[in-house]
Amino acid sequence: MSADPFLAASRAASAKAAGTITLARHGEPALSRKVKLNAQEYREFWARYEVMGLLPGQTPPADLAGFVERCDVLIASIRPRAIESAQAVGGGRTFTREAFLVEAPLPPPSWPGWIRLSPRLWGFFARFWWWFFNHHEGQETRREAEARADLAAAELAAIAADGRDVVVLAHGFFNWMIGRALRRRGWRQTLREGYKYWSTRRFERA
Repeated sequence: MSADPFLAASRAASAKAAGTITLARHGEPALSRKVKLNAQEYREFWARYEVMGLLPGQTPPADLAGFVERCDVLIASIRPRAIESAQAVGGGRTFTREAFLVEAPLPPPSWPGWIRLSPRLWGFFARFWWWFFNHHEGQETRREAEARADLAAAELAAIAADGRDVVVLAHGFFNWMIGRALRRRGWRQTLREGYKYWSTRRFERA
């Protein structure tokens, strides 16, 4: 017996395609990176960075503003730089704040005090030591962060499952980790803008 075409059409109509997930990095924080620091000074720099808001006068990119205008759900990390980014790009719309979106820690290697580097270089070496050598100084480990990224991916996929488009304002490296977890879950990356401030990564269900 052939399948009932009306039943098939009904099922097709009731099955909604998954929405999109857009992961955006926050805007530029109000903390100059034009300094040279030793390891301890970088720890203090990162602590300030974590509680710092945005540098005034920024305009979010038009593409990101368009994603936010059309999205169904807007979510931000609980860090001030992510919250202010969501406010800047959201045009007054409401959004939720989630602790599971905060950046992975960046404890620097315990190198001698005479070694002075820019925050950009310290960030590179701190991430390398954390990722490959499990250098965490009692903070979140790589394994713990990967579990959190997988949880975040599951939460975002669940929101998008019924057709809702989601935009997240969070952090560069942890957004990459979430994207990695989304790809393992069958999501396809359709936009990648690198790691600069306000950059986005967009995912669609494969």
